[in-house]
Amino acid sequence: MSLLFSPLSIRNVTLKNRIVVSPMCMYSSTDGFAADWHLVHLGSRAVGGAALIIQEATAVSPEGRISDGDLGIWKEEHIEKLKQITSFIKNQGAASGIQLAHAGRKASCAVPWKGGAQIKTSEPGGWQTVGPSPTPFKEGQQPPVELDKAGIEKIKNDFRSATQRAIHVGYDVVEIHAAHGYLFHQFCSPLSNQRTDEYGGSFENRVRLLIEVTQLVRSEWKENAPLFVRLSATDWVADGWSIEDSVRLTRLLKEAGADFIDTSSGGNVAAAKIPTSPGYQVGFANEIRKQTGITTGTVGLITTSQQAEEILQRQEADLVFLAREMLRDPYFPLHAARELKEDIEWPAQYQRAKI
Repeated sequence: MSLLFSPLSIRNVTLKNRIVVSPMCMYSSTDGFAADWHLVHLGSRAVGGAALIIQEATAVSPEGRISDGDLGIWKEEHIEKLKQITSFIKNQGAASGIQLAHAGRKASCAVPWKGGAQIKTSEPGGWQTVGPSPTPFKEGQQPPVELDKAGIEKIKNDFRSATQRAIHVGYDVVEIHAAHGYLFHQFCSPLSNQRTDEYGGSFENRVRLLIEVTQLVRSEWKENAPLFVRLSATDWVADGWSIEDSVRLTRLLKEAGADFIDTSSGGNVAAAKIPTSPGYQVGFANEIRKQTGITTGTVGLITTSQQAEEILQRQEADLVFLAREMLRDPYFPLHAARELKEDIEWPAQYQRAKI
């Protein structure tokens, strides 16, 4: 049997294969509500055979959204439609996950097809962003308000409440988004965190908020259910966040109750030069896995079944996360099984098309 189609158990969740739909923003919500778009988009990937479908970055508060089109889970009314989606996903034999997120200083932006630029509070549709320090992501943007102690406590409570709602929805996996230059990454990186209190300065202080939130989420989340954390392994800039920092942080996250590191990179420095190529982030997942013993996933220009299989055969990661390739081909797992000569179960409705 190929490793790509072998099962993997994390706590009480057993994934039927090693293919994960990576969380991808759809920017198709109104007031944080999921819609039929999300049902069809996520549901079709479950029909297509992926083992775990992780819902896009879902804001824990209105001000934590990247755009006004982001999904949210900051109020009880969001739960009903999300329940419908997770129920459909699980009925297709896949596990359902949610990525809990706060964009920090990268919030209040237009949706990508309207340019994606940040919208200032003085402009229609804009709101005040927050961050560890009053330093904008890009020159010319409105600076975020530095979070005070009350603001930090609100962040913690927002993640706590979002986790409680995630239980009511019925997700199998919760992932904390601490990558791509969003709030927790902003706190961790010395390039975006210039604080001098207990949440800034030293490595231990800069990662403190993420560790505290991880502990809170773990305490609220179902005892035997997996808790993932997505990290940017490096800022790709000298004197910024590094793979060595990520290894050190992972050890602390394990102690705080995290089970898995979803490994990505970049996003915190607008001018960073990222040398992209097929599988360019696999080495980061491998290093974190090797140095800490935690299970890891890798993402980034992984587009073929053979490429994914080789990553697993080399023991560089435990799961393979697919993003753009799953947009191009929702049925990638079914096609990959054929290419790897694996006889997997197709949906009954599609059996007539199986070759």
